[in-house]
Amino acid sequence: MRLSIEQVAAIRRDVSLIAGDAARVWLFGSRVRDDARGGDIDLLLELNEPVAEPAQLSARLAARVSRSIYGRKVDVLVQAPNLMRLPIHAVALAEGVRL
Repeated sequence: MRLSIEQVAAIRRDVSLIAGDAARVWLFGSRVRDDARGGDIDLLLELNEPVAEPAQLSARLAARVSRSIYGRKVDVLVQAPNLMRLPIHAVALAEGVRL
């Protein structure tokens, strides 16, 4: 996994502040692979409760995490009971690393 301990801590803290303590976050994509280079940070935010405005939640979390880790590009995918589950959700859970 190509994130520092400090970056992981910042992501966990930001997830807790934006989505609550029950939220789970997974890192997936190229940052999981130690042999890859560069790349943005792809996160899956997994929630047990329905989300009224998932796009806004995703944007807020991406912006906050990006600021916390000095401007690195961050993409956030949201999974919640009221949202359609797409194939990318299964990929993120199967290949990702829970932070």
